Amino acid sequence: MAKTVRKAVFPVGGLGTRFLPATKASPKEMLPVVDKPLIQYAVEEAVAAGIEVMVFVTGRNKTSISNHFDTAYELETELEQKGKKKLLKIIRNVVPSHVSCIFIRQPLALGLGHAVHCALPVVEDEPFAVVLADDLIDDDQGPGVLGQMTDIYTATGASVLGTQLVPMENTGSYGIADTGGDENALAEIKGLVEKPSPAEAPSNRAVVGRYILTPRIMHHIKQTGRGAGNEIQLTDAIARLMREETVYAYNFKGTRYDCGDKLGYLQATVDYALKHDQLGDDFRTWLHDRFK
Repeated sequence: MAKTVRKAVFPVGGLGTRFLPATKASPKEMLPVVDKPLIQYAVEEAVAAGIEVMVFVTGRNKTSISNHFDTAYELETELEQKGKKKLLKIIRNVVPSHVSCIFIRQPLALGLGHAVHCALPVVEDEPFAVVLADDLIDDDQGPGVLGQMTDIYTATGASVLGTQLVPMENTGSYGIADTGGDENALAEIKGLVEKPSPAEAPSNRAVVGRYILTPRIMHHIKQTGRGAGNEIQLTDAIARLMREETVYAYNFKGTRYDCGDKLGYLQATVDYALKHDQLGDDFRTWLHDRFK
C-alpha cells in the first residue's frame, strides 16, 4: 500500500531575472497576486492536499519567505491592540498550526534537480511533492492539482507528473512527455525530452510545476550529471527513474498561469482580482468602464 504523501518541496532559490528590478532584493515567489504572494497560494494548495511538512529550498536574499511563514509577534500585537480581528486572523492562519515549515539553503544554483536533492535530509525515504510557485494553478471547483495527484499516487503507488497540452511552437520551453500516443488524462510516460524543438518534440504534453515523486528519485538525481543549461535537470533524473519504475503523466484539471512570465502574471492578477470576494465587483465595474 502506497505511503501517504506528507511532504512537499518548494524550490525557491531562483533569481527571478525576468522580473528585474522588482526581484533585485525580493524573491519572485513573494510577488503578490492581489493580496497573497505566489508562494502562499502554492502552500495553500499543498495544505488542501493533506501535506503537513513544507520544505523550502532557498538561496540568498530569500529571508522574506521564511519571515512570511514565521510568527510576526509585533504585528500581531499591534493588530490586537487596534481591534483589527479580521486581519489578525488572516496573518495567524498563513499556515495552519499542524503544518511545519523547514528551510534548507541551496549552496549553489545548479538547477531544479539539485534543489530537490537538497531536501533529502527531510524527505528521507518518503514519497513527496515538488511544487513550483511560478505555476499558479486555479482549481477552485475541485481539490486542487496536488489533491488530484496525491489521489492518483495513493491508487497507483507511482510517480505522477502534472502535464498540460501546449502549442507545438512552445515545446522548447518545457520538458515534454512521450506517452506513446496515449491521449488519456492519465497516461504512462514512455520517454521525456528536455526543451525539444517543435521538430524534435515527441508530443506537446508539457511537464509543468507539479510532481509527486517516489523516494527513489533522490538516488537518480545524485547519479545525474549536468544537462540542459549546464544544470542538474530533474527531468533527466526522472528519465532514469522510468527505467525501473512506472511514471505517469497527468493532464490536471484547472487553469494554469505561468507567473514566471510577465504576461502570465498579469493575467493571473486580473482573474484573481475579478473573483476576489471583496474587490471583485468593484474591479469588474472599473474594467468595464475603462474599456467600454
